[in-house]
Amino acid sequence: MDLRVLKLATRVINQSNRDRPADSVLRTELKSQEGLPREYGRIISRAVFSYYRWLGWLDRNLKLSDQLLAALALADRYAKDPASFTDDELMSKAVPAWLTEHVTLTPGWVRAIQAEPVLWLRAKTGQGPALAERLGDCEIAGPGLMNDSVRYKGPQDLYRTEAFQAGDFELQNIHSQAVGWLCQPRRGEAWWDACAGEGGKLLHLSDLMRNKGLIWATDRLPARLKRLKYRAGRAKVFNYRATIWDGGAKLPIDVKFDGVLLDAPCTNIGTWQRNPHARWTSTPTDVKELGVLQQRLMGYAAAAVKPGGKLVYAVCTLTREETSEVAAAFEARFPDFKPLAVPDPFGAKPEPSAHHSFYPYERGGNGMFVALWRRDNPEPPPSPPAEAAPAAAPAPAGA
Repeated sequence: MDLRVLKLATRVINQSNRDRPADSVLRTELKSQEGLPREYGRIISRAVFSYYRWLGWLDRNLKLSDQLLAALALADRYAKDPASFTDDELMSKAVPAWLTEHVTLTPGWVRAIQAEPVLWLRAKTGQGPALAERLGDCEIAGPGLMNDSVRYKGPQDLYRTEAFQAGDFELQNIHSQAVGWLCQPRRGEAWWDACAGEGGKLLHLSDLMRNKGLIWATDRLPARLKRLKYRAGRAKVFNYRATIWDGGAKLPIDVKFDGVLLDAPCTNIGTWQRNPHARWTSTPTDVKELGVLQQRLMGYAAAAVKPGGKLVYAVCTLTREETSEVAAAFEARFPDFKPLAVPDPFGAKPEPSAHHSFYPYERGGNGMFVALWRRDNPEPPPSPPAEAAPAAAPAPAGA
């Protein structure tokens, strides 16, 4: 391996920790390197992520540079011959032991996250086949509802392509695309993307709405909304407004919406294929605390849904505490929200369902959970004031 590549990869790993995720450190380091060939960026990224993906196999007594080379050798071996690793070996070394208490872990899941990630693109509505032909080295996820999801297998730097600069596609995981399809927003509706981040799902909602109606985007970090503004400009998305929301009880917008998407903060366990560093920084305490936060945010989001409107809960994790338990607790607290059964966008499940779980071994996408409800009943009228209690009888004289 080129000495400069090895040096930069070890620098990224040495700076990475729970508060400074490896992917963030990597972006910063690559931006700071003047004159670094772009293909080096891909090589350095692969080295860093291979290190964390194969960390359970490495001899931590070796120099970090030697561990990196060993990790890359393991990655190459797995790409050529996955069967040379046993299920037991992968289940015990690829993920932390505590995970089995919170998810149903399977060999298929672990084998999927040990593979290097698949690159999915989302074309503008109706343009998937044309984009695939234009870029080359592509395959379509469809036919059917996901016909605009395009898997790219080629060597191009997609950010430099004319099609990307023109806003003709976004780089978006296929299961994140499924969330937008499950929302099924219609032209002219009002939606709230409550935890919008940098806006990947908002851009999809806008495209499905043909840039009609209005989408409010909120996030607690201004930097994310600034990035959304840039992305929206490139994608020619104009039907949105953005403001800060800290996740508190005071809602940022005094409006009732046709739809609310709560893509809630979570442990991101479903992203461990493309973000293997998080395997070793997430904790069981995170699972518990985020489950509590998600239930609180669900209550706030429900208050903004108009009668007849839709609430969509999505997380890129699969722990019970953040998925089925959040959905069950919400339904117990808010009986006027009825589960909304919709078909599987991939056609894999024959019957419509209100809860959808997507796994990394399905299409190479992130692990995700999505649940949907419709608010069927009108808001209850204000409670009448409590009747005043009768005045106490005067105490007998001499009491």
